Amino acid sequence: MKTIAITGIGGFIGMQMARRALALGWTVQGMDVAPAGVQRARAAGARVEQGDINDRDVLARAFAGADVVFHTAAVVQEDGPRELYERVNNEGTRSVCETAMATGVRRLVHLSSVMVYGFDYPDNVTEDGPFDVAGNPYTETKLSSERIALSFNNPAQGFGVMVIRPGDVYGMGSVPWVHRPLDALKKHMFALPSNRRGVINHVHVDNLIDAVFLLIQKDCCGESFNVTDDVATPCHVFFGYLAKMTRRRIILLPTGLMQAGLSVAEKLLPMVGKQPLMQPAVIKFLERRHQVSCARAKDRLGYAPVISLEQGMHQLEAELRASRLI
Repeated sequence: MKTIAITGIGGFIGMQMARRALALGWTVQGMDVAPAGVQRARAAGARVEQGDINDRDVLARAFAGADVVFHTAAVVQEDGPRELYERVNNEGTRSVCETAMATGVRRLVHLSSVMVYGFDYPDNVTEDGPFDVAGNPYTETKLSSERIALSFNNPAQGFGVMVIRPGDVYGMGSVPWVHRPLDALKKHMFALPSNRRGVINHVHVDNLIDAVFLLIQKDCCGESFNVTDDVATPCHVFFGYLAKMTRRRIILLPTGLMQAGLSVAEKLLPMVGKQPLMQPAVIKFLERRHQVSCARAKDRLGYAPVISLEQGMHQLEAELRASRLI
């Protein structure tokens, strides 16, 4: 039996990992900054500390006795204040690695993203890149934080680091790929660029967790692995499932008009105490054109996505209806 410590344990991916590990009989512990996240994880049966990702006393208590740390805590937004990304994604990763080493943890899995390749990557881009952070604080710190994590990799001295780069992770609880689009659809405000050229390199959260367990099992220290559902789906098809669930239509707009509308909303809505559902930077995410390769994960880890997009969306719809969210 293993003991796993999860940063951001109450979040979407952290909770799914916690539930799976508990079901397998592992001891699960971790930390989260959000009181609601702490409550969720404790209710599931995990031992959880509440605090900031750079509070090393909190981290030390969360990591005590753990064999492996799964580091998921990060700022995950299309855009925002650069100092926040630096403090959480970069400095937080350094705090996690240094504390994990000091408390005797032997392995760390760092959750990165395929966004390290930027927005205009070549078709079937592999783990070797090219990398293009495109001046976006999210993509920049996803790449820099995984490099910080890998700088601590030293299995000969007892501490090994592995990196997993998921695609666009969806499932019940996914804010950017499920819940925010659903909110926008319900309000008749969800739009896509009318050129229809963008794709989603989606990965169902359960497929991702399968890959994390394979990575831990194979002990591929010092390496990075892309993980998707091994298919790139056009944005209008992916979000079409959500539109059908809500009986709403997706608005198609020219990119320039969509950019202008989102920019105006970003400036005006905070003046009346509201936040926009989408930021202008989201357009770049919706206009990515190519598939990301997960051949290395398939060849080296034996990864094979079990849940198809159709199956995943049917499961998601059932969960949303059970929770009365649609």
